[in-house]
Amino acid sequence: MSTGRIVVGVTGASGAIYAQRFLVHAAKHWDEVFLMLSNQAIDVAITELGTTINRANFDTKPWLGESFGNIKLLDEKNYFTPPASGSFRHDGMVIVPCSMGTVGRIANGISNDLLTRSADVCLKEKRPLIVVPREMPWNLIHLRNMTQLAEAGATILPASPAWYQNPKSLEDLADTVVARILQQLGVEQKIVGQWMQEDE
Repeated sequence: MSTGRIVVGVTGASGAIYAQRFLVHAAKHWDEVFLMLSNQAIDVAITELGTTINRANFDTKPWLGESFGNIKLLDEKNYFTPPASGSFRHDGMVIVPCSMGTVGRIANGISNDLLTRSADVCLKEKRPLIVVPREMPWNLIHLRNMTQLAEAGATILPASPAWYQNPKSLEDLADTVVARILQQLGVEQKIVGQWMQEDE
């Protein structure tokens, strides 16, 4: 049953557009979006999207195109926040994009900030944890960490966009990944149609 709440972590991996597009859709689907941003994630968003993200006076409009009051930015060092506890119920957590450093820490139970702690909580409480890595190629350490995460119950959803929808923009392309994330969370999305599905 949906709680109307979702947890989102954004790391410093390349692919800030995936976080941007997912948050736009998440804010329209869930009543509350609990967001964690690493400092590197902010730097990457500035570099790749030319946007500004101000922690002290947080407003999603410069980044997401409109102000979403239901997106709550959390302090990544503050464990006294809801997602840090297993008693806080939500519909799952998405880490998009997810750096390999973050993958390694979660896979090995190292909770050194709120993001990794929240992911650890999802695994122990058997809630959906979707990890969206944006890295290539993968070395053996990456592969082993991914395997360990999958064995622990996480879903590994690489940022591998689909081309069969004939995307007309980078946003269209990124949305093919966002659509798959939403589907993994049980959301009936209408961003990208099902393969070979006839229009009704």
